[in-house]
Amino acid sequence: MHDDETNVPDEVREAAGMRGGEANARENTGGIAGMRDGEANALDEARAAINRVDLQMARLFEQRMRAVASVAEYKAARGLPVLDPERERWVVERNAARVSDEIRPYYARFLERAMQVSRQYQHRLIEGVRVAYSGVEGAFAWVAARRAFPDAQPVAYPGFEQAYEAVANGECDCAVLPVENSTAGEVGAVMDLLFNGGLFVNRMVEVPIVQNLLGAPGASVQDVRKVASHPQALAQCADYLQEHGWETVEAPNTAMAAQAVVDAADPSVAAIASAEAAELYGLVVLDHDINESSQNTTRFAVVSRVQNDATTSSFALMLTVRDEAGSLAKAINVIGAHGFNMTVLRSRPMKGLAWTYYFYIESTGDVTSPEGRAMLAELEKQCDLLKVVGRFDG
Repeated sequence: MHDDETNVPDEVREAAGMRGGEANARENTGGIAGMRDGEANALDEARAAINRVDLQMARLFEQRMRAVASVAEYKAARGLPVLDPERERWVVERNAARVSDEIRPYYARFLERAMQVSRQYQHRLIEGVRVAYSGVEGAFAWVAARRAFPDAQPVAYPGFEQAYEAVANGECDCAVLPVENSTAGEVGAVMDLLFNGGLFVNRMVEVPIVQNLLGAPGASVQDVRKVASHPQALAQCADYLQEHGWETVEAPNTAMAAQAVVDAADPSVAAIASAEAAELYGLVVLDHDINESSQNTTRFAVVSRVQNDATTSSFALMLTVRDEAGSLAKAINVIGAHGFNMTVLRSRPMKGLAWTYYFYIESTGDVTSPEGRAMLAELEKQCDLLKVVGRFDG
């Protein structure tokens, strides 16, 4: 080793790859691939510089991943998805603009890879999250929970209220509950829970309802004589069932109908349920997409104990108005006067108070903005009760 290298700090020596006799070996062989001493020293210096930067990056990476863990904790508490594609695009565009044109595409890919690693870490951290739903494995609520939280643990409850209370009392982190079906309308029982309870809607998940005819392994459509399913599913497939002339049997839900086919082990018994239920229970799809409407979709609300305080594109309000002429119209006008576009308005009877109603409203816009805060302040003057029950995108 040259005399001027004796005072090189260990950290830099290690970064440059100067361990043991590496430098001496390089001297004895005449440098790297016959390079002149000056060229070899230049390469060593460049590698040392890179490794010093890598050392800093390793420390910064640890800081970044600690921040990522905080993001995962925030999202888990509010039932938010790991992937936020709009946020990621914005981060890449903003940060890539900070480097020179020559290396910008490479830095953009570096950022994309860093965020991919961050998502993987968040997924691992969220594996322990418990998600309540109403029904049994294979039902559409279970499908919604799995799609909303692919890494979490779905926990079944016999009804909407039990699933809601599991979150309220801390048994589960969040719940996935149906609020509306495109053909059957609102789910009143869930609306009542949102009105009377203290949980918040932080996300909406839409699940297309695709009904399939499921049979035992080895069965065919020609073998079927009896079909079991939830009454709503049977109604959605009424034309198909009538065309075949099959006997129908009502079940508490579609997944339990699939289980009944398993228990019967009879090729003449079939069920109407999801493709996921077929896979879960080891059944075969005898016919798919048998429901009359291809537009049948259910919206599920993800509810948790903590309100989403991030900027969102939509919000939901629940309110009651005074028993005065035009009171509801005045409240609605307040929303529009502040530039918000109301997309949903529903009324529900209040339990224990005959002919008294509360109202559920969804609107686009950021309710946390100055205009949103002004709108809420003015609404409070028009309403007996007002609460922001949800902030979500979409």
